[in-house]
Formats: sequence, C-alpha cells, structure tokens
Amino acid sequence: MSVAADTEARTWLDRIRALPAGPSVAIMNVCGGHERSLSMLGLRAILPGHVRIIPGPGCPVCVCPEEDLADAITLAMTGDVTLVAFGDMLRVPINAPKGEIASLAAARAAGADVRPIASPQEAVAIARAAPARPVVFFVAGFETTTAPVAAMLAEGVPDNISLLLAARLTWPAVAMLLEAEDNALDALVAPGHVATVMGAEEWRFVAELHRLPVAVAGFSAESLLAAIYSVLRQKQEGMAFLDNCYPELVRPQGNPTARHLLDEVMEVTDAAWRGIGIIPRSGFALRGPWREYDARLRHPVTAPPRRRQGEMPPGCDCARVVLGKVQPDQCRLYGRACTPHRPVGPCMVSDEGACHIWWQAGVRPH
Repeated sequence: MSVAADTEARTWLDRIRALPAGPSVAIMNVCGGHERSLSMLGLRAILPGHVRIIPGPGCPVCVCPEEDLADAITLAMTGDVTLVAFGDMLRVPINAPKGEIASLAAARAAGADVRPIASPQEAVAIARAAPARPVVFFVAGFETTTAPVAAMLAEGVPDNISLLLAARLTWPAVAMLLEAEDNALDALVAPGHVATVMGAEEWRFVAELHRLPVAVAGFSAESLLAAIYSVLRQKQEGMAFLDNCYPELVRPQGNPTARHLLDEVMEVTDAAWRGIGIIPRSGFALRGPWREYDARLRHPVTAPPRRRQGEMPPGCDCARVVLGKVQPDQCRLYGRACTPHRPVGPCMVSDEGACHIWWQAGVRPH
C-alpha cells in the first residue's frame, strides 16, 4: 500500500471510529474478493466492536450446482472429450459413494483428459490445437467471468468446442436473502467486480425496495473502509441510498460492451444454487443460435442418481456460510475434517470461498 493510500485508509477508519457507537450493525459483503481483502488486511479487527461484517454469496465455485459438477465428471470419464474448467473447479467434491470419482481432479488422476485453465482464450487455444477432438468448457462463474465467455462465442470459436454452462447472476441471491423473513442485515457492500460489468445501478433495489444502505466498493483498504463508513453513516442518519465508492472503475450502467455481449449470447433463466435450491432468474443459458454450442445437446451424458444429489456433503455448512447465516469457523467441520488440503465443502476449495479465506488469514477452530 502506498503512503497516500495508507493515509486515506487511516482517514476513513478515523471517520468510522468517530461515528457514535450504537447497537450492533450487520453489514454483508457480497464479493469473495472483498472478503479476501477484509480478512487478509485484518480490517475486521480494527473496526468498532458493534460493526459486524458478514461474508455473503460471493463465491461462484461454492454455489455451482453439485449435479452440474457430477455431469462434468461423468462426461470427462465416459465421453471421448477434453474437459477444461477454471482451476478452482477441479478440486470441488461431489456427493459420490466412497471409492468413486468425486472431483474433476480425481477424474484427471484416473486418466480423464481434464485441464485447468485461467481464461476463455485458453479453452479456444486447446480446441484449435486439436480440431478433431471435442472440447467441453465447464463454465462456472458470475457476471465478471460470464461476459468474457460471451465475448469468446461472439468473436467466433472452433466447431469442436462446446459449453457446459453453470454461470450465475449475483443480485438475485441477495434479493432472496433480503426478502427472507429471518433477514437480519442492516446494510450491504456491493461487489466491485460485478458492478464494473453490470453497473452500480443494479444495486439500487437494496435501498429503494428494502430501505437498506448500500455502497459499491473496490478492493483496497481505503475503498472498503469508505463503503463501510458510507453505510454506517446512512444507518445512523436513518437514510438508505446507493453510494459508489469505486468510481474509478464502476459506472452507473457498467460496461456497455460487456452487457451487450451478455444480452446477445445469453438469456436469463431460473437456476439451482448448491445447497440453496432454485433462485428465479439467477442463471445464464445460451440464447438462440448460440445453443448449438450447448454441451448438453452435443454430449447428452448425465450422471447417475446419487444420495444427497444437489446438496452439500454431510455435516458441511457451506450453504449457510454463503447465505451469511453462520460464520466459517462456526461450521463443525471447519479446520477439523475440512481444511484447504482436505476440503469437504466448496467454500474451503475456492480462493473466493469464505472458509478458505478465513483459514488463509489464520482463523482456526475454537
């Protein structure tokens, strides 16, 4: 952190501390990147004691449907294909019987052609390098990841590539949380990466429909503390509005090109979230002529029924962590049966999973 940034962060912290202390205030941060910054920078420890920052549904790997992952594993094991996926997805476990293949990494170890990638361009390069071999791109991610995938298709791809799509929109999960009867949130810090693509205005519903303060934040200490100060002051003054504390990258309507590509290539559908269920209009599907790249149509392979299909593993509280109902270290498996080296649930796998982040930040079981 530069001297100027450090000075700005200290200024925002001083402003937060100068606000009158009151009842406990529960602020949800929606972004896995925010959670990493908050935890690794130790920001929770320096905030006033009445301010609680709760990690929310900011990890696309964590909510990727278990049944989609099972289909990807089955396709990799039984289909004559190369399956590529973003790196975190390879280690996410499914509910498979003991001794059976339970992850894409295990499928790869068993001989399947499974390859981790970091960008859509890598998937295209793999397909072009072997034009006679089918390549299936297993796509899990939020809007930030899905927009480049849409751009990849719009720009043109080899005929041998197809998509197993498990992409999700962020705001519908937050809307579901705020509409729940047991909602106890007081404010929201909206995700900077998603807002860069979709725009700050997408989060105005938090203030207008639910009367909760909301601020878009970036990933630096100064931006996060500015957003926390904004929602705390709104709460104190009995106000609720949308504040953009990441104006250097976030515009009201986001990135017009990215949004156009998403609208051109994708349509919005009801979609399953692992351990949570169906959330209306929270998923992406290929639209119109782009459906020819749907891997489910080209390779109609489906995993056989399993116990706890679509659920989290036994004893795993990942779904409740994603929904902000419990903190990561309140899961009974956290740091005991479940660690980054031996993950049981997806929240301990992904770099954006709250459990993985807390472990990396040094939080250990009580």
